[in-house]
Amino acid sequence: MALFSRRRRERTIYFPWEKRGVSRALSLPGRRLRWMILGSVIALLVGWIVFRDLRRRDLRVTREAIEQARTAVDTFRADHDGKCPRDLAELTTSEGERRPYLASMPVDAWRRPLRYACPSRQPARAYDLLSDGPDGEPYGLDRIE
Repeated sequence: MALFSRRRRERTIYFPWEKRGVSRALSLPGRRLRWMILGSVIALLVGWIVFRDLRRRDLRVTREAIEQARTAVDTFRADHDGKCPRDLAELTTSEGERRPYLASMPVDAWRRPLRYACPSRQPARAYDLLSDGPDGEPYGLDRIE
């Protein structure tokens, strides 16, 4: 009879909340949520870094275009007794045997032509040469000089 008195152990399947208790079962979605939040923060950080670097690159490209145009305008003024060119397109045309001052029309990083004005709006300068910036608003707050 000893054979029948022993209980056979049943094999059962435990769900996570049964084996660990209710508090641990509720923490499982919390772990996933923490990983999702961490992943989102990392993605935002990487996006911010990439955006910042692209913005810096655009500023560098625009400032380089402005400096090249400024050099061409200063050279033109030196060759023509201080007279300003009518516009930047005049710097791309050749005069007789003289080569053009610029190979092509200078544009900023957003593919818009640079803004040129002679005489300048400020009395301390001979001419204005600037980019309207990312928004393209003439003489806007984000202009690059």
